[in-house]
Amino acid sequence: MKTLYEATTTVRGGRNGHLTTDDKKLDLDLSVPNEMGGDGGSGTNPEQLFGGAYAACFGGAVQVIAKKKKIELSDAFSITATIGFCEDEEGAFLEATLDCYIPGVDIKTGESIIKNAHKICPFSKAVEDNITVNLNLMVDE
Repeated sequence: MKTLYEATTTVRGGRNGHLTTDDKKLDLDLSVPNEMGGDGGSGTNPEQLFGGAYAACFGGAVQVIAKKKKIELSDAFSITATIGFCEDEEGAFLEATLDCYIPGVDIKTGESIIKNAHKICPFSKAVEDNITVNLNLMVDE
């Protein structure tokens, strides 16, 4: 195994803390949403950060698969991640829904792209068998 890149992020103060990266590209406050008993402050939260990271990584995997299939993606293609912070009798857990908008492809092709992207996406691999991930192909009507 060869490590191509490492990112280092530090959070001080937990969910109501402050996040910084070693390269200072991220330097932001964190807040607990009202729905989770927090003050709903102006900061972001781990679920938003995870959703953004997952959507970006999955979008990269979609690009790789499309390129292998010789499919040109328009600049309008997008991945929207919705991360649910859930709770049951055993405790808290996450779930993810990825809404994949790939204009200009038919449903069969679009479904093939997102299913194959899910197989190669590092974030999908990281959460495999740990959280439920719902994949949705969004189409124009």
